[in-house]
Amino acid sequence: MNNGVDALGFIFYSKSPRNILPEDAKKIIASLPLFVDKVGVFVDAPLEKVVEYAKSGLTCIQLHGTESIKYCIKLREFLPFCRIIKAFRVSEESTSTHFEPYNMCVDAFLLDTYRRGEKGGTGLVFDWSIVPKLRLRQTVILAGGLSLDNIIEAISVVRPYAVDINSGVEDCPGIKNHDKIRKILRVIQSIDAL
Repeated sequence: MNNGVDALGFIFYSKSPRNILPEDAKKIIASLPLFVDKVGVFVDAPLEKVVEYAKSGLTCIQLHGTESIKYCIKLREFLPFCRIIKAFRVSEESTSTHFEPYNMCVDAFLLDTYRRGEKGGTGLVFDWSIVPKLRLRQTVILAGGLSLDNIIEAISVVRPYAVDINSGVEDCPGIKNHDKIRKILRVIQSIDAL
């Protein structure tokens, strides 16, 4: 957290190699600085589970499954203090009509790479030139294979509010490389300074 991150994600999805137990997440969250967002990542989880896990101190809920608009509205009712991020897996078939219904019930869209049978976290990049064509009206968070090799181009093409970096700063799934984290944050901060 001394590296200057704005948010830290906690993946509550048992099929992910980055899955974390709620009790372990709670310990980490308790040690984080006040202004670092604590993001709980869920994939088609029962609403009750998301609400329960949010009590550990989450400030954002990131939904990576097929959660419906109705689900997002209910979640907002139960967790008015959390921002809701809806992840979408982007491909050449993506259009603005996939996103528009969610404008009224989420705070941001996270754009990840589409890969058949995967819910995200593939470490693969999608064609960023698709994003401007979507004409999104919500805050955009860019994900999908971001690393030191492509972060400058990604930010210049998409102009996201934030970037979600995962596999690009890992030695293997779930094991972060602190040197890679420091380096990519320096690059992002230098872009922000322009």
